[in-house]
Amino acid sequence: MTVDYPPELVDSFSQLAQAVSQAASVADTYALLCRGAVEVVDGCDHASLMVVTDGRGRTAASSDDVARRGDAIELELGDGPCLDVMRPDEPDLHLCSDLTAPNRWPELAARLVAETPVRGMGGFRLRTGSDRLGALNLFSSRAGALDERSMAQAAVLAAFASVAVVAAQRGEEAGTLRDGLQSNRTIGTALGLLMQTHDLTDAEAFGVLSRLSQQMNVKLSKLAADVIEQHRKGIAPPS
Repeated sequence: MTVDYPPELVDSFSQLAQAVSQAASVADTYALLCRGAVEVVDGCDHASLMVVTDGRGRTAASSDDVARRGDAIELELGDGPCLDVMRPDEPDLHLCSDLTAPNRWPELAARLVAETPVRGMGGFRLRTGSDRLGALNLFSSRAGALDERSMAQAAVLAAFASVAVVAAQRGEEAGTLRDGLQSNRTIGTALGLLMQTHDLTDAEAFGVLSRLSQQMNVKLSKLAADVIEQHRKGIAPPS
């Protein structure tokens, strides 16, 4: 179906995108996506985000304790819409708008109705290409509140969340790599010289060193050693 998004919904997506772009960590990105789901998807009262780690789903963030409990029950049972969407032979979306009615996941539905205020739920696969990243999980406290319109809104959010999760994970990998490289004494010394000479932050200095390494096709450790040697000879480090 075609959905005409009202201006306030478009504004909410824009604000969410800006907030995610400024998130300080991967955990913050995941949490923002969950809170954003509650804000932008009609009928969504609680949300969580599962990611695939070592081939298994785990809850990475949730909007509140209700969503986290919903995930915990589903993970305990090993069955449910959110887990199903992460399986390669399943569609990218599963919706159970009324858990009190007969459905594909009767044991999960019974547990959720008995132990939480959740009465409807949906799961959206997060993916990039053929890679399964995880799932965006939506929970409603009112049966039938998650409908076709909600799913159209959530589909847009899931696509955005897929991009955000990939960007956050790659950023974390780059940060981990940078921390590891900075633990190397030679590279750390070269970074210090760049920071002092050109008044750079550690991230900016690392960026300079990385760029030069790529442009010159020289290993980072070799380039760092050259920077130190040039400094000893009175030659200013590159900028």
